[in-house]
Amino acid sequence: KQILSKGELQVSDKERHTQLEQMFRDIATIVADKCVNPETKRPYTVILIERAMKDIHYSVKPNKSTKQQALEVIRQLKETMQIERAHMRLRFILPAKEGKKLKEKLKPLIKVTESEDFQEHLEIVCLIDPGCFREIDELIRSETKGKGSLEVLSLKDVEEGDEKLE
Repeated sequence: KQILSKGELQVSDKERHTQLEQMFRDIATIVADKCVNPETKRPYTVILIERAMKDIHYSVKPNKSTKQQALEVIRQLKETMQIERAHMRLRFILPAKEGKKLKEKLKPLIKVTESEDFQEHLEIVCLIDPGCFREIDELIRSETKGKGSLEVLSLKDVEEGDEKLE
């Protein structure tokens, strides 16, 4: 009974190695899913990310979540290759009163403004860095007191299809 309640499960070398390999693959998959080449706006393949992770000698930490480690890997890969988080496409609908002053506060967080429409309310479609989403959401909620709305149009803005070679 004591062994069952206080004992630890022994994990063999092969099991541990397989588990770490699986985590390594999961991290590479998350990175490939969230990132693009900033020049072409096209996603990287999982195999390419795995190779890059091996090149920077990334070691998996078994007690940390794969998502946390993926964000860490992205930061480390930025130093050696051209990689960037895929931008999120959002639409804000803000009341006219708060629209002008809120737009100034949102400007530094927006990467690219695609369209802006100002009639009875301000409507902006833009691309942002996914890391800023929570900050933007809180800013809109607090400033408009629930009157403004934020809509996610796409989680990642990537170019799909075949690339034309000349």
